[in-house]
Parts: sequence; C-alpha cells; structure tokens
Amino acid sequence: MPVEPGAGRGQRHLASLTWARLNATETNMIQYIIAFLVESAHLSATMARKDDLIEGIAVGATIACLIHCLALPLLIALVPVISAVLPIPEHFHVIALGLAIPATGGALFAGYRRHRIAAPLIAGMAGLVLLTLGATHWEATPFETPVTILGSLCIAAAHLSNWRHRRASQLNAA
Repeated sequence: MPVEPGAGRGQRHLASLTWARLNATETNMIQYIIAFLVESAHLSATMARKDDLIEGIAVGATIACLIHCLALPLLIALVPVISAVLPIPEHFHVIALGLAIPATGGALFAGYRRHRIAAPLIAGMAGLVLLTLGATHWEATPFETPVTILGSLCIAAAHLSNWRHRRASQLNAA
C-alpha cells in the first residue's frame, strides 16, 4: 500500500499492517476459491454416483415390473391356489405407476440435462404412456399385459441408453 513521502513511522506501520491484512484476505480468498473448486469436483462426482444410484433403482424397478407382468400371470394361471393365497390389490398397478413416473422421469430428465440427447427421454416417456394406458385404460383386457410389457421394455431401453450417454458425457468431460 503506498505511503505518502512525508508520513511518519506510525502511518507507515499502519500502512504495512493494512497491506498485510489485504494480502492475508487475498490469500484466504484464493484458498476459499481452491476449496470451492475442489468441493465442486467432489460434489460433481457425488452427483454422478447419485445419478447412477437413481438409474440403478429405476432399472431394477423396470425389471421387477417385467417379472411381475410375465411371471405372475403364468404362476396364477398354472396354480390357481396362489391367486387365493396371494391376492393382488386392485390399485396395485396405479401405485406402481405412481412410483414409476417420478423415478423414470427424474432419472431420464437428469440424464438429458447432462448429455442433451433426447432419444432416451422420448423412449422413457413413450414407455410411461404405455404403462399408464395398460394400468388405467386397458386394465383387465387382453391388451393390458402386452402393452405393459412393451412399456416396460421401452423404459428399460431408455434407462440403459441414458446410462450409456451419461457415462460417455462424463468421459468426454474428463
């Protein structure tokens, strides 16, 4: 910090202390910025792990849906006793749909924001529309199972494609 030529010793000492504080403040600011950047990199890695977890849960739920759609009707048809012991509530499909919409929509939209490729998002939304039609419009008709299976396959393909595109965008960013 500049000191006037005629300044006394006290003023020069005060000026040097002020300059030292300014340098300490700048040093602290630089340390803060570095810590922020390091934390941001860690947060980005944490967010990637969170996205992977959400994507994994969504894929797992889709596979569970496929197993339910394919295996359960066969089991019930083969063993009529199971249908009496293991009743499925009438609103089960609506509850499952209520879980699938936010999980699938959230995971696919988060992936789209990262990689900007719309195909997984479109496939996932088409699958959700098919699931909705199967669970609400065509429930208890011959169309329910095929439409629901097709919707589940669309969602599974969308999640796998989304996961691949997210991984590719992470590698490109690194």
